[in-house]
Amino acid sequence: MAKYDKESNFRTKLGPWGWLTLAIGAALTIFQLYTAYYGAKVSMIQGAIHLGAGLSLVYLLYPIKPAMAKNKGVPWYDALLALTALFTNFYIVYKYDHLINEAIVFGFTAFDQIVATVGILLLLEATRRVVGVPIVIIAIIALLYGLFGNHIPIVGHAGYDWPSLATEMFFSSSGVFGIPIQISSTYIYLFLFFGVILVKTNIGQFFNDIALRLTGKYTGGTAKAAVAASGLQGMVSGSSVANTVGSGSFTIPMMKNAGFKPHFAAASEAAASTGGQLMPPIMGAAAFIMASYTGVPYSEIIIIALIPALLYFSGVFMGTHFEARKQGILGLTIDQLPKLKNLIKRLDLFAPLVIIVGFLLAGYTPTFAALFAIFVAFIISFFRRETRMSLKAIIKLLEEGARTALPVIAACATAGIIAGTVTITGLGPKIAGGIIDLAQGQFFLVMVFTMFACIILGMGLPTTANYVVTATMAAPALLAFDVPVIAVHMFVFYFGIVADITPPVCLAAYAGAGIARANPMKAGVTAVKLAIAAFVIPYMFVSQPILLLQGDANALNVSVAVMTAMIGMAAISSSLIGYYVNSLNWIERLIMIIAGLLMVYPHITISLAGLAIFAVITVMQFMQSNSNQAKQQIS
Repeated sequence: MAKYDKESNFRTKLGPWGWLTLAIGAALTIFQLYTAYYGAKVSMIQGAIHLGAGLSLVYLLYPIKPAMAKNKGVPWYDALLALTALFTNFYIVYKYDHLINEAIVFGFTAFDQIVATVGILLLLEATRRVVGVPIVIIAIIALLYGLFGNHIPIVGHAGYDWPSLATEMFFSSSGVFGIPIQISSTYIYLFLFFGVILVKTNIGQFFNDIALRLTGKYTGGTAKAAVAASGLQGMVSGSSVANTVGSGSFTIPMMKNAGFKPHFAAASEAAASTGGQLMPPIMGAAAFIMASYTGVPYSEIIIIALIPALLYFSGVFMGTHFEARKQGILGLTIDQLPKLKNLIKRLDLFAPLVIIVGFLLAGYTPTFAALFAIFVAFIISFFRRETRMSLKAIIKLLEEGARTALPVIAACATAGIIAGTVTITGLGPKIAGGIIDLAQGQFFLVMVFTMFACIILGMGLPTTANYVVTATMAAPALLAFDVPVIAVHMFVFYFGIVADITPPVCLAAYAGAGIARANPMKAGVTAVKLAIAAFVIPYMFVSQPILLLQGDANALNVSVAVMTAMIGMAAISSSLIGYYVNSLNWIERLIMIIAGLLMVYPHITISLAGLAIFAVITVMQFMQSNSNQAKQQIS
């Protein structure tokens, strides 16, 4: 984790400073729970308290260099930075009336400008420590563009001086305290804390056991269990890398022992774990921001996102199946599977997840659903001796909630700088115009160029920041065409997410390769093959939004579209693996890809044509199999 995930490079030997981090972390979680129950503060004040406490914890927990994480205590300069981060943000709370009233009329004072400058610098450094360099570089480029836009041809603008830009970014809702941090300081924090409690109740291991029991006895059962478990854990997880390491430490050795090659074991776990960010209800916490950007209620987004997510996991699942058939890897024996009686005893662990989804679908707010689910999960933790918490453990749990949220807090605030700069300078429409001009107005080429832009922009970014950047900078190109807003945002979301498994910057694949002791690049390429659905489905739901339950989405049309898409994914997966009933030659593989793409396209005539081609290959494959068996019997 420490090697591939910046979030894991924290200090472990805090000494007396541990009491301070405990106090700040617990206080932040209590504040979030209190405002969730009694009502949030004004967005700027809520965000400033949220960000101030978060940044102070980053400086206390994360050293300036990862190698210094094992040093004892907290250096004086990090303690000073933590205090300064608190001051710059709580300055907004103390001077709120001045900043939104007097300063707007009479202008910001020199001290206001200094506070804004220091606040932005502290945010960028904290983000570098806890999230990584890529998003900081993008934010710096955005600020430089805001400053020197008047010197840039084609996509330039009038330009800002630094005092104006700094105060706009730090003292308004169009920068640091824009929509991303507003959502982080309300919904996202609660759902992350909910995930922490689920970990405490061992629900992650429960998901692994359920998946292994359901799929373990079938061909390549260990790999299929890894896919199913990662999909379940992804519903509450917020990181592709963390999911890969958390599940992979258990599933990857199991797959290797079953006979899968190391790079394939790493790839299947990485592909499944990355797909967890696409799985409702949490979707890497980006679903909450998507609701604000698109105007589509969160309760509808988690329904809209379900079919594409299931298609994605079906593709990965089928890929592991065909690889297992190709390698002759069988399932586990019944003795090797978790006992059904033990699983039944733990069925109550599903209750918090069922409650949170049920309340959302019933029309309750995400805040209420998360609060009630947290309460139920907390009560469930007392049902078993191994999860029952003392007062000390409860306080530690509150701190752990804050620690888990730090990367999201920093990423959302920095993403606010990027989104804010794009908004105030009008860069989004200019990028969209550039993409459209480059594609010469051809819609398909616009989608291709937007895909590449999203993958590049998403490399090395956490899910929430990834979505904010791609939605702000890449989505406007597709919005220029007659495409439903939710389809456009799902398109950029998908391609931003798959950057985690797309070489050369495929962090999830690298993490899985580290556990499997495999070639990282080979694992990345294989992960792309397994996750091919993520590269195909977005084109389909933009061209024909029926897969997102948009347009003519009646029960019959949706059912036919899903069934043919499932079969299409099977054809594409078998082609990329090179095995169906028997090994496929290159001509058969090419035909299978064509048939699969035709079936995935949600149009009945086109899908039937693909189905006919697929049926011909299937008959040929079974005839070849029967012929091979007859030859073996004769010999």
